[in-house]
Amino acid sequence: MWLWLRAALFVLVVPGTVGGWLPWWLGCGRTDAAPLPARALAVPALALGWGVLLWCVRDFVRRGRGTPAPYDPPAQLVTGGLYEHVRNPMYVGVLLATAGWALWCWSTRVLAYWACVAVAFHTVVTLFEEPALARTFGASYDGYRSRVPRWIPRWRSPGP
Repeated sequence: MWLWLRAALFVLVVPGTVGGWLPWWLGCGRTDAAPLPARALAVPALALGWGVLLWCVRDFVRRGRGTPAPYDPPAQLVTGGLYEHVRNPMYVGVLLATAGWALWCWSTRVLAYWACVAVAFHTVVTLFEEPALARTFGASYDGYRSRVPRWIPRWRSPGP
């Protein structure tokens, strides 16, 4: 139970800020509304982005016995679920939700924010997370990294 609460608190504070209220605050304070086609694309982008994020949090708790928080990481390498298709689905989910806000608010400011967040995510993943995972999980992470792409999902049937 405590693990679920710690994971939920982290999601509310960190991804909730980065992919939730901050892009909304940056772009949705204007009075002009986005065109209907943009809003029609925004809703599934927001829903899919947050759905991906929440699915991954569930997998971190259930499969990895940890949270997405760097100070409370999973005890086991999570390679199932969405992690079978892309190594960083939580980041992809947050970027998708942020793109949804850019569409909903029809905001170039949120689009610029999206680009900054994408660069920050890439930097954190390549300079800190991947080396830490390699140190922690060794050969199992190296094998996983060689099979699964970092950012663009590869949709194929999971192997045996």
